[in-house]
Amino acid sequence: MLPHSRLFPALPFTAPLNAEHIRTALSTAGQRTLAHLVCHQQLDSTNTELLRQAAAGAPSATVCLAEYQTAGRGRRGRKWVSPFGNLYLSLLWRYSLPPAALGGMSLVVGVITAEVLQALGAQHLSLKWPNDLLWQKKKLAGLLLEVSAKSSTASTLIIGIGINVLTSTIENSTIDQPWTALNQVLTEQTVDRNLLAARLLDALFLALTDYEHTGLAPFLDRWRVFDQWQGQRVQLRCGEQQIIGIHAGIANDGALRLNTANGLQQFHAGEVSLRSITTDEYHRDILIKSTNDI
Repeated sequence: MLPHSRLFPALPFTAPLNAEHIRTALSTAGQRTLAHLVCHQQLDSTNTELLRQAAAGAPSATVCLAEYQTAGRGRRGRKWVSPFGNLYLSLLWRYSLPPAALGGMSLVVGVITAEVLQALGAQHLSLKWPNDLLWQKKKLAGLLLEVSAKSSTASTLIIGIGINVLTSTIENSTIDQPWTALNQVLTEQTVDRNLLAARLLDALFLALTDYEHTGLAPFLDRWRVFDQWQGQRVQLRCGEQQIIGIHAGIANDGALRLNTANGLQQFHAGEVSLRSITTDEYHRDILIKSTNDI
């Protein structure tokens, strides 16, 4: 767990992003690790920008932030609503590992984001497998991780983090799920986004470096601290397929474990989404499945 820090002064949520302020706020180790950092007023997408830079040979630890995204992206091709005043941050990291070895990385980044916000004072946070950060079951932040490789022994990872900071900038947007923002979570304090970005980067640099040597194992228990779905009735949607069962936590490789009518099954990140269901929905779907199996 990250300790609470006095490095989050009472500055306006809307203080402009400033690359020099972020660099200065990094730890000494973070400043040594950072290769390049730019804050843009507007971009199509911070992840898309780093994909372009990666193709052009940008080094590991290249960082991109934007005040506004015209084409922000989420998982499964969804649009990430990206008005001014929130935090949109992407990080490029190069690994001497095959892409398959990075399968649990979304859990690592989720843990880091949750711990940084918890250190800031946010309580009642939860992680929804594989990549959503919630507060009281409302979406506070989302992740988009993209992996590419030119060989079987080297991978390029792009990590995108979007954190809702101001409800006033989002309230007129069309969002198809319950959501919240930091100004509702932290009602008695305000946060400078530059310092928040620096804390995220410091923690990510350390975790990404550790992952190359230790893999996912040291992060599993840290992830489980924020897992409030275990034991709940859930429905997985994988393309047109729907699987129902009881959330049984995560496996050592980061897969979701689900107790279903066919026994304990495991599912990996990708085109799988997760939602809780009511008792009535659960029994109705079990009945439907049992009828179909006759």
